[in-house]
Amino acid sequence: MIDNPDHAAPDRVRKIIHVDMDAFYASVEQRDNPDLRGKPVAVGGSEARGVVAAASYEARTYGVHSAMPSVTAKRKCPDLIFVKPRFDVYKAVSAQIREIFADYTPLIEPLSLDEAYLDVTENLKGMEIATEIALEIRARIKDATGLNASAGISYNKFLAKMASDLNKPNGQAVLTPKVGPRFVETLPVKKFHGVGPATAEKMHRLGIQNGADLKGKDLPFLVEHFGKSGPYFYGIARGIDERRVKPDRVRKSVGAEDTFAQDIHAYDPALEGIRPLIAKVWRYCEANAIRAKTVTLKVKYSDFSQITRAKTGEHPMASAGELEEIVCLLLKPVFPASKGVRLLGVTLSSLEKDNMPPTQQLQLML
Repeated sequence: MIDNPDHAAPDRVRKIIHVDMDAFYASVEQRDNPDLRGKPVAVGGSEARGVVAAASYEARTYGVHSAMPSVTAKRKCPDLIFVKPRFDVYKAVSAQIREIFADYTPLIEPLSLDEAYLDVTENLKGMEIATEIALEIRARIKDATGLNASAGISYNKFLAKMASDLNKPNGQAVLTPKVGPRFVETLPVKKFHGVGPATAEKMHRLGIQNGADLKGKDLPFLVEHFGKSGPYFYGIARGIDERRVKPDRVRKSVGAEDTFAQDIHAYDPALEGIRPLIAKVWRYCEANAIRAKTVTLKVKYSDFSQITRAKTGEHPMASAGELEEIVCLLLKPVFPASKGVRLLGVTLSSLEKDNMPPTQQLQLML
């Protein structure tokens, strides 16, 4: 029995598992279609346009990855097979997986359809060793779905997330309180969960290449340069992350942004640059069965000045195509630009749960 539904006692070392399905969308497609097994597969997009939503491990060996423009992916892997996403199937499989999680703990924080944090410090099975729980969960997922999962086990969320990537695919790793801080010191900051490309680039400019460099900066320095993220970076550089596993985590918005290697001056390259961001936020909405009424476009110029433009509809958006149309309407008036654009971002807000059956969604999208 779990007495405290929020978290373990502060003087106890927590046991956190991060479970991450291996190439989830692509693996489901390969499972259901034997002709795709062992072949490079991209879910989403097409040979002519769009972006890759997910790539099989066979495709990844060619450098194909999610959010990559389909044209680029096809150039990297001429034999790449594009498959339309089936989100109703992915959601059904995800529900199977979450039922397995619920046999061990009510403290489950889903991040998407294919990954979640579990706090098993006190668990429903009365199992003492978290690595054994992770092994058992992964075996049950394989038995129930035919799919492989990887897992990371540690004493906090940051390190559990980092550990789940260490032995992918179909593996798991542990970072103990003794090992965790040393592991962080050797890790390049660009691989830190929560450090995006733009932040990593800024850290590099400040002489921060890895965890040891980050640990060498005091808290005032990090707050000065990274604002409210400063305390978080200060903690994780020391292997400290006090965030709890929150089962009822509710997001008010979902967004993505990217800083470009070269400033953009025209609409067409801006549209190509923002399409992966559109795909990313829409993928999150699909994975979490949510829809949005409001779209906000963020534009940051070469002189670091920025503007935002937003549009709110009467009804939630029903498709990625509809989202792209709205983004285009917001983006077109930005050009021609008198100064270069260095960053673009897309944020969705006014979120609500999507309770519409998948078949009805498809009819509306047609």
